[in-house]
Amino acid sequence: MLLLIFALPAFAADSVVPASTMPWWFWPLALFATCFLIGIVAVPAGIGGGTLFVPIIGGFFPFHLDFVRGAGLMVALASALAAGPMLLRGGLSSLRLALPLALLASISSIGGALLGLALPASVIQTALGLIVLGIVTLMLVSKKSEFPVVSQPDRLSSALGIHGVFVDGASGRSIDWQVHRTPVGLLLFLAIGVMAGMFGIGAGWANVPALNLLMGAPLKVSAGTSGLVLSLVDSSAAWVYLNRGAVLPMVAVPSVVGMMVGARIGARLLHVLKGSVIRKMVIALLLFAGIRALLKGLGLWV
Repeated sequence: MLLLIFALPAFAADSVVPASTMPWWFWPLALFATCFLIGIVAVPAGIGGGTLFVPIIGGFFPFHLDFVRGAGLMVALASALAAGPMLLRGGLSSLRLALPLALLASISSIGGALLGLALPASVIQTALGLIVLGIVTLMLVSKKSEFPVVSQPDRLSSALGIHGVFVDGASGRSIDWQVHRTPVGLLLFLAIGVMAGMFGIGAGWANVPALNLLMGAPLKVSAGTSGLVLSLVDSSAAWVYLNRGAVLPMVAVPSVVGMMVGARIGARLLHVLKGSVIRKMVIALLLFAGIRALLKGLGLWV
C-alpha cells in the first residue's frame, strides 16, 4: 500500500487536483495505514504526529494542502488531548508553565492559520519544505539536557510561580525544577504559534527545545508540558480551519484514528526500541518529506 501511495502523482497546481483512478474508499484506508505507521514512529521519537503527517500526506496524497493542514491540526490535537490527563497526574506537565506560553501561542496561531489560508499553496509548500529541513537540522545538532541546571529563576517566572517537583521514574528521585529566560521564551512561543497555525504541524518539535534548552525545564517536564501547550494552541488554530471548511471528515477521521492506534503501539515499543534507531528513522523520513515538499512548492517535482 505504501508503494502505491509513493507512486501516486501529486498536485500540479495550487487549486487543481488531478482526477484519480483509484476508488474513493482507497484513500481513507491509505490514510489510516500511513497514519498508523506514523503514530508508531512518532511516539518513541518524542515528536508530534503532525510534524510527520503534513509533509508526508501533503507531498504524496492528492489532497489540497489546506485540507491536509486542517487534518494535521486535528491529528496533533487528538494526540495531545489523549496524553494530557495522564501527564498532569504524573507531574510531568505543569499548568503554571504551560498557560502563559500557550496563551500567546494560541493568539498567534489564529493569525498563522489565517495567513496560511490566504497564501497560495505553492508558497506554503515551499515554506513547509524549508521548515521541515530546519527541523532536521535542529534534531541533528541539538543536545538534549535531561536535568538542566537553573541557578536562579528570573523575576517573571518567580512572579508567575513557575516551578515544581516531579518524581523521575527511572531513578526514583524527586527533582525540584525552575525556569529562567521567561520573557525570551514568551516571544519565541509567539513565533511557534504562527508556525503551528500556518503549517498545521502542531510545532511540538519546537516546544520541547524551547522549554528544555532555552528556559531550563527538565526534559521530561518539557515533553509533558509541550503536549499541554499543543492541546490549547491547536484548538485555536483548528477553529479557523473548521470555519473555512478546510477540515474534511474523509481526511481527518481515518487520520486521527490511525494515529491514535499507532501511538498506542509506539508507546509500548518505547520500552524495547533504542531511541537512537527511532531518531534516525524520523530524521530520514523528515529529510525525504522536506525535500519533496520544497521541490513540489518550487514546481521542480510534481
